Amino acid sequence: MRHFGHIPAAVQARLFHREPAEFTADSPAGTLAVALGATLYSPATRPRLADAVRKQARRGVVSMVLCLEDSISDAEVEAGEVNLVRTFADLAAGTVTDADTATDLPLLFIRVREPRQITDLVDRLGATVALLSGFVLPKFTETRGHAFLEALTQAERTSGRRLFAMPVLESPELLHLETRAETLAGIASITDKYRDRVLALRLGVTDFCSAYGLRRSPDMTAYDIKIVANVIADVVNVLGRSDGTGFTVTGPVWEYFRQGERMFKPQLRRSPFLEGRAEDLRTALIEHDLDGLLREIELDRANGLLGKTCIHPTHVVPVHALSVVSHEEWSDAQDILRPERDGGGVLRSAYTNKMNEVKPHRAWAERILLRAEVFGVAKEDVGFVDLLTAGLAG
Repeated sequence: MRHFGHIPAAVQARLFHREPAEFTADSPAGTLAVALGATLYSPATRPRLADAVRKQARRGVVSMVLCLEDSISDAEVEAGEVNLVRTFADLAAGTVTDADTATDLPLLFIRVREPRQITDLVDRLGATVALLSGFVLPKFTETRGHAFLEALTQAERTSGRRLFAMPVLESPELLHLETRAETLAGIASITDKYRDRVLALRLGVTDFCSAYGLRRSPDMTAYDIKIVANVIADVVNVLGRSDGTGFTVTGPVWEYFRQGERMFKPQLRRSPFLEGRAEDLRTALIEHDLDGLLREIELDRANGLLGKTCIHPTHVVPVHALSVVSHEEWSDAQDILRPERDGGGVLRSAYTNKMNEVKPHRAWAERILLRAEVFGVAKEDVGFVDLLTAGLAG
């Protein structure tokens, strides 16, 4: 699979200085953690779920979570499990009812409620577990996490399949100030113990807001809610360090959407959009409640988060478009990491608009090149509008 692989090759050649690299479900964990991008959630009870998975793959989705937790009611769990087993069998058999050609499947994860579901589902999936990349673990703390991760370890042994965990940090103990430091220390301890199995940490901002009866409006980002912003900062502080002890921490869900995907299509066929007029596209995005999403993605990245939880397909392309490394970022990172710079020092950016300090900016440069590998590097004259337009039209 490959980011932006759903758009025509000729368009990719016009957009990218360096095109995104291919990766598979068996790629190194460090590559997959960066490549997750916009992780699209879908209820496990959804009818024709296999068709939906393939449809989203054709639209550029590379990671999906099939959810047995908050997205379905308690009474639907058993039916959701049955539907998942059927879905993986359909995907393995290549049965698609809409006559479209087969495509690479996304990285697939199952969000469970209880540890026992991990071993039970792996047993029930049988050989089709080969299509599963791992499990999303809700309301993760040290105590709850131990049972989940032990179940994952057992499921790996019985299936012979590498399976990753993506813990969701959303518990009240993490939110409440008096228990936050201890909770973070416990999460750091248990995730370090199972480091090889933890692909990324996800933030459950909706649960954080719920604890105080809050809900952000479409005009506000998670960072405008100070209680939430403080938790995000502390999570990155303890669990997102670039010294080898940290993990990839993904951005929180953006919960607003309209049926904008279909509404965008006619607009994209009009010449102003094909010419890439940023003002017109920005206006359209505001009308479709995506302006707040764009601001939040930028703030995610500025605060050390990578990728994002998504609940609607219209959010995927903006997340991926803003994940592409700009030519300027790539140029700076390349300069900083040249072997002759190992001794440190300061140099002027090739764009002559900033100073690059080799030692302080090294960790930033390394992260940029990792992102460039999986999302590509845009050409000098290519911006977000061009990438978004191509992604939506593709």
